Amino acid sequence: MSFVTIFYGISFYVATLILFIGLGYRIYEYATIPAPLKIPTPPAPKNKSGVAIRMFREVVFFESLFSATKWTWFFGWLFHFALLLAAFRHLRYFTDPVWTWVSWEIVQAAGHYAGYVMVFGLFGLLARRIFVDRVRYISSPSDHLMLVLLLCITTTGMAMSFYLGADVISVKSFFIGLMTLNIQNIPADPVLIVHLIMVASLMIIFPYSKLLHAPGLFFSPSRNQVDNAREKRHISKWAKELEKN
Repeated sequence: MSFVTIFYGISFYVATLILFIGLGYRIYEYATIPAPLKIPTPPAPKNKSGVAIRMFREVVFFESLFSATKWTWFFGWLFHFALLLAAFRHLRYFTDPVWTWVSWEIVQAAGHYAGYVMVFGLFGLLARRIFVDRVRYISSPSDHLMLVLLLCITTTGMAMSFYLGADVISVKSFFIGLMTLNIQNIPADPVLIVHLIMVASLMIIFPYSKLLHAPGLFFSPSRNQVDNAREKRHISKWAKELEKN
């Protein structure tokens, strides 16, 4: 087994551990932070089923972002939708046998060309942070670096998919081996090596970056609360404990 294979095997084990433990801890933090006020953004739903529908629209259509700024919504929605299609295509590297719907030609074709849409969306989001004054003022270096990292992951993936080619069978054997604790040699492809190290870096960074808006959205009081302040008094858990004492 080559040194590169051992290095990347350990790297992905560590990255996966950090991703899941870090993400689990962040979700625990979000779930336990008290919400002392009723602050649903109007117009807000009056019941829990309405909240579920509102969250669905927010997750799938980015409803509040659409209301705030159309250009950011356009580039952001394109990127996320293309990312989903690309993720579906990549499932073939982690499933054996490959799930039936993953092997459908339409799924593979959509994921194949989604890279172009991802690049377009990411460049739009990066241009927004550079050329829009009010956005540039509140942007930190990490905001730019995160977009650049995503762009590099996407472009290296496209380079292998469209131009340079990759040993798909060996790549799949490597990842299946990681999941079954039977590590196989990784192909000695420089572009693949760079692509995978950036993916591992993204996994490590994810729990400590603004990418946490993905799970954080579900814990936002302005989105997940029912607008029933007049019908029912809202008391957070810590306030209830104080009342008991």
